[in-house]
Amino acid sequence: MRDQEPGPVPPGRRLSTKEAAELLGVKAETVYAYVSRGQLSSHRTPGGRGSTFDAEEVEALARRNRRESGGSPPTGTDMAVRTRITLIESDRYYFRGVDATELATRHTYEEIAEWLWTGQLRPGITFNAPLASVAVARRAVDSLPEHSGPTDRLRVAVAAAASTDPLRFDLSEDAVLGTARLLIPTLVAALPPQRRTHRDEGSLAQRLWRRLSPRDPDEASLRALDMALGLLVDHDLAASTLAVRVAASARAHAYAAVSAGLGVLEGPLHGAASGLAHRMLVEVLDQGDPAPVVAEELRAGRRVPGLGHRLYPGEDPRARALFAALEEMPDAEPALAATRDVMATAARHTPLHANVDMALAVLTVAGGMLPTAGETIFAVARTAGWIAHALEEYGERPLRMRPSGHYVGPRPPHPLPG
Repeated sequence: MRDQEPGPVPPGRRLSTKEAAELLGVKAETVYAYVSRGQLSSHRTPGGRGSTFDAEEVEALARRNRRESGGSPPTGTDMAVRTRITLIESDRYYFRGVDATELATRHTYEEIAEWLWTGQLRPGITFNAPLASVAVARRAVDSLPEHSGPTDRLRVAVAAAASTDPLRFDLSEDAVLGTARLLIPTLVAALPPQRRTHRDEGSLAQRLWRRLSPRDPDEASLRALDMALGLLVDHDLAASTLAVRVAASARAHAYAAVSAGLGVLEGPLHGAASGLAHRMLVEVLDQGDPAPVVAEELRAGRRVPGLGHRLYPGEDPRARALFAALEEMPDAEPALAATRDVMATAARHTPLHANVDMALAVLTVAGGMLPTAGETIFAVARTAGWIAHALEEYGERPLRMRPSGHYVGPRPPHPLPG
């Protein structure tokens, strides 16, 4: 016998939080997440600690949720993820409906992060880390072997920062946003500087530059780095972001969700891809000829790093915007010219476009940074996007990211091995 949907409730009736949660098929925390996102309105109970909700409004939201999910029953598998964060379409991408490259051109990384999290712009906002959290994270990072990579350092810094936060298990939106605004600058501050300095102030891009380059930055270089952070803040359900949502679906706290993203990011097909392009550009500049370098990549059975993107049949909009900023950066022209030479050499019958990994490589080469610097930029930038997706997932049914395995092994029963 099929379950029947609850009948309509009388007009004007107010529901308790428990009743609203039952009608929506979610937990009480999710009801308040709907309120914080403007999907439900609530009123405090006179003289009480709870809230009440308009029954008709709750019913309308329940119908809308069923319609958006295709009326599917709440099983453990829900891999078609609804999101209001990023749309990729026709060689462009958008953050909450706004062209992402325009946001990155006109706003700082911190402002874009706030837009991604809340749908509001807060001009001039900067993120600052608490001294206690930074001290613990720095000690943890400093204890790592010298050959440790950037993602190793960031993972350790996240774990150290989490250990200083006894309220990390609070998954309410305000608490998670507070965590995000402190965690991101803590990650930057925990990285070892490239030269001794007594200053650790300014925008996040300024602080990050001191961790990546031994050179003093000019305005155009800082602008290029800040734009790179803004452009990379999110890119829909990339592999690392999916890992974050799986962790958030299991109600892991924000630090743990970010750690899940960092674990996936280190792969050469994801966050580390710019390092391969960096090394290739350096080799082209050293040899003065892209042909043998490109030939060696192809002979080894590898794709030429930094070219093409499966989500953009034409040009990667992130690369286009970042290249425009790099044109203004002193010392970038040799790396830009090497990029053009690589593209011309690798192209056969159709033109090839450089992707954002190549643009990041130009930035890191021109800035005198190590090949791993692009991976650091990517990870710091994407942390804001991971937080946005974790927040969105906390508002969904728990443990929905649970696909069923398709078993193809031997059918039981089998005797115990001898």
